[in-house]
Amino acid sequence: MPYYPNTDDDRREMLAAIGVKNFEELIKDIPPEIRLKGDLKIPSAMSEFEVLKHVSSLANKNVSTQDAVSFLGAGAYDHFIPSAIGALLSRSEFYTAYTPYQAEVSQGTLQAIYEYQTMICRLTGMDVSNASLYDAGSGLAEAALMAVAHTGRKKIVAAHPIHPLYLQVVKAYVHGQGFEIVEVPARDGTADLDGVRKVVDDNTAAVVVQQPSFFGTLSDVFALGEIAHSKNALYVVDASPISLGLLAAPGSYGADVVAGEGQPLGISQSFGGPFLGIFAVKEALIRRLPGRLAGVTVDTEGNRGFVLTLQTREQQIRREKATSNICTNEGLMMLASTIYMSLMGKQGIQEVAEQSSAKAHYLAEQIGKIPGFSLKYRQPFFNEFLVSTPVAPKQITEAALREKILAGVDVETLLPNEKGLLVAVTEKRTRAELDAFVDFLKIFAK
Repeated sequence: MPYYPNTDDDRREMLAAIGVKNFEELIKDIPPEIRLKGDLKIPSAMSEFEVLKHVSSLANKNVSTQDAVSFLGAGAYDHFIPSAIGALLSRSEFYTAYTPYQAEVSQGTLQAIYEYQTMICRLTGMDVSNASLYDAGSGLAEAALMAVAHTGRKKIVAAHPIHPLYLQVVKAYVHGQGFEIVEVPARDGTADLDGVRKVVDDNTAAVVVQQPSFFGTLSDVFALGEIAHSKNALYVVDASPISLGLLAAPGSYGADVVAGEGQPLGISQSFGGPFLGIFAVKEALIRRLPGRLAGVTVDTEGNRGFVLTLQTREQQIRREKATSNICTNEGLMMLASTIYMSLMGKQGIQEVAEQSSAKAHYLAEQIGKIPGFSLKYRQPFFNEFLVSTPVAPKQITEAALREKILAGVDVETLLPNEKGLLVAVTEKRTRAELDAFVDFLKIFAK
């Protein structure tokens, strides 16, 4: 970030330029009763050298996946990121680009969006993808809004286990709009088909499921789709993109909308973002698609060109008639994922999925042999699983951090009524790292 060493003389000159004598005169229209009172206790000013030294000391307190072996998951995963991604992202024409509205000078950006959309459709088995949303949470929220607008119904059925933070975003989006969100508790770690069947009715706009689930388990998504469509509700699937290297594509089991977190596709965990929201639909829903959509055409001379098509620019002016309040996309993150998918290809993504799954199953088996440890839900899973531990998971994660191991997520921090250690494994983990983690956990055996 820039450093602005404004002096008192600089400030006086700026105030004079805008026609006020001092800062107090500048804010005279703000009523005194709503102004912040008292000492803010802001530290004294520092030079640029001192600021850099201070910020660096704060940054050094962080523990990154470059310093520690990571078994963290719950929506953000430590996959390998090819060096080409950073090299291409840092090019000024991508790094500083703002918007592709002016197609004649944005052909590179528009082509990247078009290629991204194509690859997401092939990965998910859907007909149309937008240029991305902010993250998986905003994707699920937009899916809920789309379902209500399309069906005219007001009930969203959420088949747990769904990531609690994603569901919080959905609830924030629909707050005050008269929607009903019915949460169906999981049964033995997967979606409860009977429970979903009981609440889905003629007022249901959509059935929402996460595959793999928040616990890493795999639900019967084929049956859930049939339940949704039996009442003409939309079927919304939050899908992990890497898992689609092994698992059936949502389009093959009737999904009408696919949302998902694109972070595993070449994007750093970055202490929580920025990430990428995947959003794809069946063709019948194309005119309700939020965000941007890039298309390919030919000019008057027959040359191929890229443009924004079905762009909901009216969302900025039509307000209540708009399909969404999102008119943009995560351009740089979208580009990272495009490069990743291009470099990896079908076989590469399948290899990442296979390695992640195989290593996760090996680790789960070894952990299950430690006295006091067990898999909480003995259901099929992809690369993430919930472990019941003989001591509080927080005790394990804190001790592991001292050994430069990020041991997983204490699931109680996200779900107060659930206990366990959520462990994720990616293709980056070696046999030695997995075995070392098992040896570490044996310390807590009972």
